[in-house]
Amino acid sequence: MEISGIISAIVIGAVIGLLGRLVVPGRQHIGVLATVLVGIVAAFVGALIGQALGLYDTKGVAWLVWVIQIGLAALGIVALERMKARD
Repeated sequence: MEISGIISAIVIGAVIGLLGRLVVPGRQHIGVLATVLVGIVAAFVGALIGQALGLYDTKGVAWLVWVIQIGLAALGIVALERMKARD
């Protein structure tokens, strides 16, 4: 993977993480770095799921992949929030 690919993965992961955070109602008590990391993982896993399901076979933007990625990010945000609440 080239440096441009790594940078774009971080940027897309940050966007996915922030969108996932917006989907979760209420205030989340996790930091921006945790949000970005959750977004990066969600973007990667969502892309793998989208590829496995053949969702990239489209002429335009693979919107279903974005929905999966944002949903995974929201789940990750909720999971982190619950783990932090236990402490």
